[in-house]
Amino acid sequence: MLFRRRKPDGLLERVRTYLWPRRSFSRSLQYFSKRILRLKATPHAVAAGVAAGVFASFFPVGFHFAIAAILCWVIAGNLVAAALAAVFFGNPLTFPLLWGASWETGKLILHDRLPAHGPPAHLGEMLHKLSFAQLWKPVLEPMLIGAIPLGLVFGLLFYGITRWGMNAFREQRRKRLAERARRHGQSTHPGGSIGSAAR
Repeated sequence: MLFRRRKPDGLLERVRTYLWPRRSFSRSLQYFSKRILRLKATPHAVAAGVAAGVFASFFPVGFHFAIAAILCWVIAGNLVAAALAAVFFGNPLTFPLLWGASWETGKLILHDRLPAHGPPAHLGEMLHKLSFAQLWKPVLEPMLIGAIPLGLVFGLLFYGITRWGMNAFREQRRKRLAERARRHGQSTHPGGSIGSAAR
């Protein structure tokens, strides 16, 4: 493989890079944007894929890619765009914000059906034992229900942004290629207009 590191990263370095990229977050955002804009699919398909990935990021781990894939199939989205968006928006740095917002929103929706004092005091022990039955009512149910409206709002927002960006990027590229072709034609036939006028 070209440009492979002489000494591969160890496990700790790979984890650190995953949590905190070597490049700045602005450069990571630029890289993500370029990957999305250069996908060879229709603007709707790419934008729908990004929306599906953003929507799925609000759900707990384990549901991400399944939800994104199903949603892509339903709305004719691009699966690669969905995977890129799910990885970019759903990462260890954003999970606490996304899941906390989902849980709080779910609590507002289900305020009459949840215990008055929120999650049980032994929540840490339940998470350690991964007791799904015990976690469902105080934690998972409000998270899943709260993720739906948040995912819809942010998914639609990023659908609009991505589709606008795709159209603007492709129009700019079309103009650039047309200008390049015009310059190439002038350089190939420098006296074309004079010759045609003489005829």
